[in-house]
Amino acid sequence: MKSRFLTSFGLALSLCFASAQCAALAQTTHSVSKAPATYKTEEILASGHQFFGKTTRGLSEAVEYVFQSQGEPTAYIVGEEAAGAFVGGLRYGEGTIYYKDGITQKIYWQGPSVGFDFGGNGSRTLTLVYNSESPRDLYERFGGIEGSAYFIGGVGVNFQKNRNVVLAPIRTGVGARLGANVGYLKYSKNPTWNPF
Repeated sequence: MKSRFLTSFGLALSLCFASAQCAALAQTTHSVSKAPATYKTEEILASGHQFFGKTTRGLSEAVEYVFQSQGEPTAYIVGEEAAGAFVGGLRYGEGTIYYKDGITQKIYWQGPSVGFDFGGNGSRTLTLVYNSESPRDLYERFGGIEGSAYFIGGVGVNFQKNRNVVLAPIRTGVGARLGANVGYLKYSKNPTWNPF
């Protein structure tokens, strides 16, 4: 009887100890945050060439410049936009955002600008997205300073920021636009004509 009691007690004690270890392990594993997956240069260039076409000059240099400045992005947006300005300007665009973990979603942007800026252009846009894990991170206004000289076949890059989320639009387009402007873009889940 005493032997059976000791065996049962030992078994219960072992189970209790094992479950305490498992709980501690689960707490340790749960508390370690996993870094978000990022895109490599080759993946972005492959998507860019597929979207823009292999003959786009300057795309590789623009992507390399952004990677050197910001590192590997957590997502990217491919889309199209139209913009025009006569001192004050407007920009409207739409595209799809792709996250490394498989999330994809339609996204829209619009915004005003002001400055020494004249002309109009239609652009294909590849935007590298940093420090974002969900499209909800982008539903804000992103300010930036853009100095650009758009000509047929030109490539332009600028940076936009809201808190720790950084966007780097790379644009190639048709049209003529010359100048420098200050403004912001507002990103949204649904399209709107209101640029503010």
